[in-house]
Amino acid sequence: MTVYVDNFRTPATVGRLHGRWSHLTADTPAELHDFAAKIGLRRAWFQSRCKHGACPAIDDVCVHFHYDVVDSKRTEAIAAGAQAIDIREMGALVSARRQQFRDGAR
Repeated sequence: MTVYVDNFRTPATVGRLHGRWSHLTADTPAELHDFAAKIGLRRAWFQSRCKHGACPAIDDVCVHFHYDVVDSKRTEAIAAGAQAIDIREMGALVSARRQQFRDGAR
C-alpha cells in the first residue's frame, strides 16, 4: 500500500479549524480509507467528488479522491508511513488516474 501526502499547505479555515491544509491520498480509495482510519480521520471527511463535476470517476469516485489534513495530521501521516510528495507529484498521480480511466482500466 502506498499513501501520499502533499506539501500544498494552503492556509484555510474549515469550521473551527484554522490551519495549513494538504491532501492525503493513496493508490486506491480502499487503501486510503484504511490508512486514514489508523491516523484518526473520519470517513465523512473523505472527498470523492470533484467540485466541478466534470472529472472522470473510477468506481463512482472522482480521480481527485483525498482527505484534507492540517499540518499536525500531515506530520502524523508521514510518521505512520505516508510518502511526502510535492504538489506537482500529486498532480501527476491524478493525471495517471485520469489516464487509467481513459484506458478503461479499473
